Amino acid sequence: MIEQKSAYLQEQINQPAASPEEYSRANKEFHKLESTMELIKELRSKQKEIEGLTSLVTNSVEEKDMREMAAEELLEAVEEEKRLQHELFRTLLPKDEADERDCILEVRAGTGGEEASLFAMDIFKMYEKYSQNNGWKFDTIDIMESAVKGYKEASGTISGSGVYGKLKFESGIHRVQRVPVTEKSGRVHTSAVSVAVLPQADEVDVQLRNEDLRIDTYRSGGSGGQSVNTTDSAVRITHLPTGTVVAIQDERSQHQNKAKALKVLRARLYELERHRLHADRSKLRSEQVPHYSAASHINAMVGSLSPNLLVDWKW
Repeated sequence: MIEQKSAYLQEQINQPAASPEEYSRANKEFHKLESTMELIKELRSKQKEIEGLTSLVTNSVEEKDMREMAAEELLEAVEEEKRLQHELFRTLLPKDEADERDCILEVRAGTGGEEASLFAMDIFKMYEKYSQNNGWKFDTIDIMESAVKGYKEASGTISGSGVYGKLKFESGIHRVQRVPVTEKSGRVHTSAVSVAVLPQADEVDVQLRNEDLRIDTYRSGGSGGQSVNTTDSAVRITHLPTGTVVAIQDERSQHQNKAKALKVLRARLYELERHRLHADRSKLRSEQVPHYSAASHINAMVGSLSPNLLVDWKW
């Protein structure tokens, strides 16, 4: 089925009479299948290798050392076949349409007082360094410092190929137990921070109506309450229908802070809508297809490759 679809798309791409829209659509779909097609080719090649090694081990009149060597290679080939099967099944699972998007990272200090703010700073800088090591672009949106120069809250954008899909499972509560540098008696402190990774959304994804927004401006403040500047450049935007609030004071320009706040607000509203749709679809599936098996769905898609691929998955 997959190979037939790939061949069909290749034919569509090579059609001189194809319109730009048809060509673009077929080309996009074809490239999505490339990694799956490569895995299928590797898997079939490995299965042929296993057949040859099995024949050599069971039917060969070769010397004992040769048969033992073939048996070792057979074990390695079987393990590699299992790995390829796993990778193939993974590529066939339904994909999140947001996986290819850029993302917004939000880190907030939780329990642990000032030590939690230091941990939040470490976490935020860790993701910044990780992004740079992967060749992604990392831009700070806003940082709210604590009295000890840690981060009460920090947010940033991460841009790159498939960034959200690679980082989305980082969301959650992260905890650390350590002796803070400020601790003189050597006691271990427990601190926690929350991490949220949101897919970025644009104006097409989330349309914000002026009547749904309350925009307040105020003077930026730093740790200890001192004034960072003397103008009302900080921006707080409240989305009235959902009660979602975003406040940004990182930039000296009110317009820049507003633009950043709107970007974060769109991402949060987009994620809220994704969760709502996911819940609705899950409820609908449970009502209409109560005995649906994801394993049987995958096996049906790849069963034409080889009977060996039909496995009993434990979900």
